[in-house]
Amino acid sequence: MKYVRPLSLFKDLIGVKTHAQKGKRLLGLDVGDKYVGLAVSDHTNKIASPLSVLLRSEAKMDLMATDFQCLISELSLGGFVVGYPSDERWNNDDRLFTQEAPDFSAGYRADERVKTVNVVQVQHFVNELCGTGILKDINYTYWGEAFTTKLVELQLQDLHFHPVQSKTMLDKFAAVGILQEYLDYVNRKLKS
Repeated sequence: MKYVRPLSLFKDLIGVKTHAQKGKRLLGLDVGDKYVGLAVSDHTNKIASPLSVLLRSEAKMDLMATDFQCLISELSLGGFVVGYPSDERWNNDDRLFTQEAPDFSAGYRADERVKTVNVVQVQHFVNELCGTGILKDINYTYWGEAFTTKLVELQLQDLHFHPVQSKTMLDKFAAVGILQEYLDYVNRKLKS
């Protein structure tokens, strides 16, 4: 896996010249401590839809990478958009990352420890996935995921789902929020 800037990922995807690579889609990932929520774009890369939830297991990262490889083939995926916890110190005006995901761990107060843990968790997951070597031909980018999980949580609370069902829906739809925000941004940016 290779990191690319958000706009570059999309430009590469739509600028592909060969017929075999046209129509590539994107996969959105919401990385949590136990699960990874997945969302997929449509063939026009304008609309994100929920896909599934994978159980996260460091001991079986090769198996997870193989699952991702199957998704790449089955869904004609051209890249991953990985949700990344963001804050006001990051370039949140356009939420465009100008470099690999910044390290937020330095300088956090005790009450911001949860965000630091989430940042480390996402970085560790991506590093482990890259380390398998199975996904070497896929590009990925990070996208700020401020409040996506919280927004979905608020939308689901009145529906009174079983806690397990609620958690899987939360993870899938948080991934949808991340990917949809990314798609909206890059499509809008390319029009201007």
